[in-house]
Amino acid sequence: PLIDTEPFYLIENQEEIAKTPSNSVLKIEKFDIELMKYCQTNALIYMVDVTNIKEAIFANLIGAKYIKASKSLAKELMPIAQNYLFDAQILGVISNDLEIEELAKANVDGAWFK
Repeated sequence: PLIDTEPFYLIENQEEIAKTPSNSVLKIEKFDIELMKYCQTNALIYMVDVTNIKEAIFANLIGAKYIKASKSLAKELMPIAQNYLFDAQILGVISNDLEIEELAKANVDGAWFK
């Protein structure tokens, strides 16, 4: 990446959390409320992929630090996130750095390169 970021560790279940470094950011690619609740209960920092507005609302309520969405969904989520004062940051998925400006103009919190 052009800019260094904190490392994200892909997990699919609770058992995989034990294999990650302490204080790491967990990456949940398949929306899983039970896994997200486990992370929240144990004060674990995580990012989750969402495919719709409802999932994003639940992710915010269940303590996600980052909510990753398609570029179009991220742009749609931003007014909702701002209106409801989401604690989570919305990340829009992009494939090249030329799309950063588009996300910035839509007030999206950040970009995730695929």
